[in-house]
Amino acid sequence: MLALALLGLTASAPAPEHPQFSIGAIADAQYAEEPDSGQRLYHTAPAKLAAAIADFNRQKLDFVVHLGDFIDKDWASFDAMLPIVARSRHPWHFALGNHEFAVPDAYKPQLPAKLGMPARYYSFERHGWLFVVTDGNDLSSYGWPEGSPQHKASMALHERLYADKPLWDGGIGDAQLAWIDAQLAAADKRGLKVALLSHFPVYPENPHNLWNAPAVMAAIERHLSVKLWLDGHNHDGNYGEHAGVHYVNLKAMLDTEDTSYARLDFFADRIEIRGTGRQQDMVLKLR
Repeated sequence: MLALALLGLTASAPAPEHPQFSIGAIADAQYAEEPDSGQRLYHTAPAKLAAAIADFNRQKLDFVVHLGDFIDKDWASFDAMLPIVARSRHPWHFALGNHEFAVPDAYKPQLPAKLGMPARYYSFERHGWLFVVTDGNDLSSYGWPEGSPQHKASMALHERLYADKPLWDGGIGDAQLAWIDAQLAAADKRGLKVALLSHFPVYPENPHNLWNAPAVMAAIERHLSVKLWLDGHNHDGNYGEHAGVHYVNLKAMLDTEDTSYARLDFFADRIEIRGTGRQQDMVLKLR
């Protein structure tokens, strides 16, 4: 520095490091045309969603993900919220939560199409990352029309293996778990990094976790490509790291007079979570 000063020069600050790409993430907007109930401030949901989208629209993002419970109940609730999403200049991807299924049975098969999803679970690639969107309602008391083969199998499985687990949680079935394993094996082989997007947490231990959370964790942690599991459902949020995988439960947008959402910045060696409202910032070092 002294030599530079003698020459009449000044040292320039290092250029700021830019992420490879960024995404927006929201958990549990959860609108219903209902009176507020305790912390569930239903009347605030549309305005908070609109403000988050306006904020995201000012940023350079590849996409926005909503991590389930976009509505609280009633098919008509989508008609209040989806026109707000249409204002986004970024693509949106949805994961299905348990409250999406708080609609008449006849509407349940229509949910993926209503939200622009290719299927109840699916994957897509961005910038060397594979994003795997899971369906934690695959095994559940509510995710299929009553009396359907899927509903009967779910209830029998709950009675046999998961009777101590809440019926407002769900699980991932064998076929979906095999599909996830194949997706991750292909990502390992291709050198992709993987983030799994879900409504339901799996870790740390919590009453909101998937019925078969240990089996899901065991399946994904076999694959070194997996870096992140991102979810909602537990409105208080949560975080844990296990076997090199970061398990991040975002706080709910619904349960606050303020708001809660995040931008995730992806770097070569880390993910930086920039929270808004009650969602805290985090730095996740990648294994």
